[in-house]
Amino acid sequence: MKKNKVGQITLVVITIAILLTVLHEFNIVAVPDQWMMAMRWLVAAVLFVYASVKRNLTTWILVCMIFGVFVGLDFPNVAAALHPLSKGFIKLVKTIVGPILFGTLVFGIAGHSDLKQVGRMAWKSMLYFFCATSCAIFIGLAVINITHAGVGVDISQMPQEQLPTAKMVDKELEALPENVHGIYKFTHFIYELFPENVVKSMYENKVLQIVVFSVLFGIGLAMVEEKKRKPLVDLVESLSEAMFKFTNIIMYFAPIGVGAAMAYTVGHLGIDILKNLFMLLGSLYIALIVFILLVFVPIMIFLKIPIKKFIQSVKEPVSIAFATTSSDAALPKAMSNMERFGVPRKIVSFVIPTGYSFNLDGTSLYLSLASIFVAQAAGMDLSVGQQLAIAFTLMITSKGVAAVPRASLIVLIATAEQFGLPVFIIAAILGIDELMDMARTSVNVIGNCLATVVVAKWEGEFDEEAAKNFKED
Repeated sequence: MKKNKVGQITLVVITIAILLTVLHEFNIVAVPDQWMMAMRWLVAAVLFVYASVKRNLTTWILVCMIFGVFVGLDFPNVAAALHPLSKGFIKLVKTIVGPILFGTLVFGIAGHSDLKQVGRMAWKSMLYFFCATSCAIFIGLAVINITHAGVGVDISQMPQEQLPTAKMVDKELEALPENVHGIYKFTHFIYELFPENVVKSMYENKVLQIVVFSVLFGIGLAMVEEKKRKPLVDLVESLSEAMFKFTNIIMYFAPIGVGAAMAYTVGHLGIDILKNLFMLLGSLYIALIVFILLVFVPIMIFLKIPIKKFIQSVKEPVSIAFATTSSDAALPKAMSNMERFGVPRKIVSFVIPTGYSFNLDGTSLYLSLASIFVAQAAGMDLSVGQQLAIAFTLMITSKGVAAVPRASLIVLIATAEQFGLPVFIIAAILGIDELMDMARTSVNVIGNCLATVVVAKWEGEFDEEAAKNFKED
């Protein structure tokens, strides 16, 4: 009963604080700054009590996110000084990615010696990825055409700063005729799949290269006779178990890292940035919500996935992804939670890492929406055919986007250049990219978690009981 009362009081206080903050920032209600600050830190005190009563990691992460917002608003210099803590947390998490992918993938393949199932999981995953990202791209196009967020933007006031271009990123294209640029980009993407040195790939956090090496190594190990295979299989199983325990230890630092990330973001950008491109930001959030309601929810209903329990299972990794804007930071917890949710480890360890390059639903939606926004801001009236051409281009180019903050910028610039859109307008989008990245990265994580359940159901290996009995840490 005490917990319920504290929760109700907390919800009321937070709602009032958020409402007053928004009204104050947009000059709708005049409230003295000192009162606003006092109210925010009263909310902070209530939240601290609430988190102490709940005593759960997800609650502490969410509470520290709000603390971070308050620090960013009231003490921007302190917020800037906290940035190393957020970078340190992401750095710490990235140390897990390589070993955990290698251990789980190799064990998933060699531990069961069922190479046919690996092939089945591959084509089923790719089919699902293609369908999901295509839906995301078209929903993004639909929403931006309805909201017209870019119409009326005064581009003369935008700083025409130099941004990295596709040619700067890929100088080899300059030596090739334009009619083979598409072929080169495709073959270069294939080239990037193969690791030159797996240790270097782990150091550079190239997820897809680690996946390719691990799959090939696992297949090779599965072909070795039982006597020689078993020691290595036991080793990689122990490695994956140890890395999951290591993840649990690191997650105790998550509230601090996440809070510092939010403080830096708000202190660096400020709340006022919402005034400049609020329509674009709102369009993205609306489009992502529509995508979740029209794509994810029907899939869960059709496959009879317990929605409430699924939300509980993704809540923690999504909150980490939202605050850090990095899918990598959420990867270990996402893999751990989906395994506890009833998806076999061999499926989790294959589908999620692969999805980090091929199933970025939120990023795909953002790219289609942002591309049309740039055209609208430049006063260009794109035909339906031109918009479809952009959509089909993004279906291919978005598949190689790395799961790190702002990696989609290069794809957006390349798409803008290819269709003759002014690249310098993207500089304006960068002002709120952090806020948009939070949402699209969260949807990326939800999409990849759902993909593991879809494939597990398709394979007939989903543990319904584990899903029904899932409990948060």
